[in-house]
Amino acid sequence: MKKLLFVLLVVVFAASMAAAQLNSNWQSPVDVQGAHNNHGRGCTGCHIPHSGPAGNGGTDQTGFYGNLALWGQAPGQLAGLTINFGDAGGWAETLPTSDQATTPDLSGLLLCLTCHDGNYAKGAMMTGIVDWAAEGLNPGQLGYQSANVPTWLGNDGSGLENYENDHPAGLNAVIGCGGHNWDCTIAANGHIIPGPLMTEFINNYGFGVSPSYYNNQPVVMCTTCHNQHVMTVYNGTIAKTPGYFQTQFGLRGYYNPGNKSGNSVSQFCRQCHGSHANEYNNAPNIPTT
Repeated sequence: MKKLLFVLLVVVFAASMAAAQLNSNWQSPVDVQGAHNNHGRGCTGCHIPHSGPAGNGGTDQTGFYGNLALWGQAPGQLAGLTINFGDAGGWAETLPTSDQATTPDLSGLLLCLTCHDGNYAKGAMMTGIVDWAAEGLNPGQLGYQSANVPTWLGNDGSGLENYENDHPAGLNAVIGCGGHNWDCTIAANGHIIPGPLMTEFINNYGFGVSPSYYNNQPVVMCTTCHNQHVMTVYNGTIAKTPGYFQTQFGLRGYYNPGNKSGNSVSQFCRQCHGSHANEYNNAPNIPTT
C-alpha cells in the first residue's frame, strides 16, 4: 500500500512539474510583429496609407486598388485563379477577382498570398528564408537542419504551382465534426459547439484558432491559424489560464517546439484534429507542456 501511494505521489508530482512548464507570462524578446516587422518597414509593408498598390510602386493591379484594409500589394495572376490545396489537390479554391469580393477568402487567404505565393504574385514575395532574428530564434532551435525554410506556397522547391503540400484553405476547406474530427456540432450560423471530449481538450489547452464562415459552415483560411499582426506571443487563454504564451510564426495558441519534452505543437494541431488528441483516446489528464 505504501509503495502504491509512493508511486501515485510521484505521478502527481511529475504531472504538476509538467504543468508548471507552462509560462503564462511570456515576454517576447523582439517586436511582437516578428518577421512581419518587415526589416523595419513594419505595417507599411502591407498597408499603404495612400493610393494602394500604385502607391507602393505596383503596376499590375488587376482589380486591386487598396480599397480593402489599405492593402498595398497586388495579386497579379492570382486574381480569379483556381488552385488545388491539400492531398491530391482535393480542396480546390477559386480566388477572388477584385478587392470588392465579400467572401472570407479575400482577406483571409488571397491577401496573404500576395506576399507568400512566390509564383503568380511576385511583387512583394518573401525571400524564401525565414528571418530567424525577427522571430527571436536561431536556425537550429526548432530542429530544422537548415535556415532555408520555404515561405512560398507556390514556389517551395517541389515544383511551381504545387499547392498540394499546403494545408487545405479556402471556401471548401470546411472544419467538420464527428468521425476523425471532434465530437462537436455545427450551429445554424456555422459556429462550432464543442462536445464533452472537445470541451475537455479546451480545458487542457484552449481554442485559439479563428475559423472563418461561409455558407453557414466554419472554413479554414490562413488567418484561422495565424495572427499576422502579433507573431511572437499569444495573448489568450491556455489550460484555463489567461496570459501571454510563447508562440512562433503568428500561430494562434501556445506553440513552443523549443521544449523538446513538450506537446504544444501537437496540442496546437489538435484544436481541429480531435481524433489525434489525448482526450479522444482515453488519456484526458495529459497536461499541455
